[in-house]
Amino acid sequence: MKRLFDIVTASAGLIVLSPVLLVLAAWIKMDSPGPVFFRQERIGRNKEPFRVFKFRSMSHREPASIDQNSEKVVSSGDDDRITTSGRILRALSLDELPQLINVVTGDMSLVGPRPIIPDQLEVVPHWFEDRFKVRPGITGLAQVKGRRSLSWEEQLVYDNKYANTWTLLGDMKILVLTIWVVLARKGIYGDDSKNWRAYREEWKRYSNSTRSS
Repeated sequence: MKRLFDIVTASAGLIVLSPVLLVLAAWIKMDSPGPVFFRQERIGRNKEPFRVFKFRSMSHREPASIDQNSEKVVSSGDDDRITTSGRILRALSLDELPQLINVVTGDMSLVGPRPIIPDQLEVVPHWFEDRFKVRPGITGLAQVKGRRSLSWEEQLVYDNKYANTWTLLGDMKILVLTIWVVLARKGIYGDDSKNWRAYREEWKRYSNSTRSS
């Protein structure tokens, strides 16, 4: 039922929103050099990799050239890497709309844990790996509970909780709450202290102390 709901809703969304998607694509193309879409490898269900679609909201760089371990956190809309159109796209989460394609193809669901990048796998402790039992989502429980204002560990807690307790009715509730969160523009940006990169050092210390004991 979840998969059927995803296919029907995402397909309808792509059809209904197609004029909006075309306008946004033209705006991005005119606003800055580079492709309309940003495609990046992400980790999906059962840790299978896939390519996610997003509208490009930053100055163009090849994904392979970005060192995620040292990349500066986007902590505000004033970041000079973000394009003019990108500020609006991010503020209204419109950059996520192309992921409806990922939902139709089966790589993602409308609701689920957000898909992580491969570098983040090393900072997902084994007790949080239930999050990989379900397809990643365009939105999810962590997104309606605080988005990027949550710490990395808090996000993982909500991801696991979702994976172990999801229901179709719960998915519909999260979708409705997502509309409110987007309109309220809550949790769009986070800071370095709550980022997965900061947690990585803490996790490494814990792992090393566990192995030595």
